[in-house]
Amino acid sequence: MAEQTALADIRSEEGVKPDAAVIRDALGVGVAVGLSGFAFGVTSAGSGLTLLQTCALSLLVFTGASQFALVGALAAGGNPLTAAAGAFFLGVRNAFYGLRLSQLLALPRAVRPFAAQWVIDETTAVALAQPTRRSVRLGFTVTGLSLYLLWNLTTLLGAAGAEAIGDTDAWGLDAAGPAVFLALLAPMLKSTTERAVAGIAVLLGLGLLPVLPAGVPVLVAALAAPAVLYVTGRRGTATGADVPTAADAPTGASHEVPPGALGKTPAGAPNDVSREDR
Repeated sequence: MAEQTALADIRSEEGVKPDAAVIRDALGVGVAVGLSGFAFGVTSAGSGLTLLQTCALSLLVFTGASQFALVGALAAGGNPLTAAAGAFFLGVRNAFYGLRLSQLLALPRAVRPFAAQWVIDETTAVALAQPTRRSVRLGFTVTGLSLYLLWNLTTLLGAAGAEAIGDTDAWGLDAAGPAVFLALLAPMLKSTTERAVAGIAVLLGLGLLPVLPAGVPVLVAALAAPAVLYVTGRRGTATGADVPTAADAPTGASHEVPPGALGKTPAGAPNDVSREDR
């Protein structure tokens, strides 16, 4: 019993991740992604937003995919309401992240509204990779803080630099936003279903771009996700229907005892039944 307890203690200690390792991983993500705020600042300034508007987006919205979608639609001449709708739908995923993180972090009620501002792809990924609640909180906090500060700083530098440059289209900086967005998205496409959703969304977006107002193709492309999930679900249901179940077996077929088999013991098999039990 003592050996089992000691073994359990060793396993629990091995499962604890050192704080230094958590901080290192969190800073790596925060710095790497935070530098892409420069591209957002440049793209936002190129779309016609002022320096104040660009910085306000990073301070208040703070979700890169939605910000790039918004300024990208505006740069293409899209309606501001349509652009905002596309950005909103992209940001809805953070609400689902929050449902999971609320259980892992278990923060006090007074802190939750402030922590909600940092619920994004990167903080969720770092938090979910941690083995204990302490490391979850540490990873979430370090990633959120470093990314928030660096993202807003590089946004300011990018927007200010774009204004100094002048015409960003002449430098080809209008492609910076989509390039960064694809760089963030590509590593997340691990399963066949995810790749199928991305591929169909690209086809829908590019195919409808010449015929629909700017910003609308992004909304239509979002329909790729439920369409692929529906087809996958139907395929799984059809596959499961072909698998025989216990209910499909003939009644009594597996329990039928041959006549005369009762009371017989196979040759060479020990007879463990005592006379008294008979």
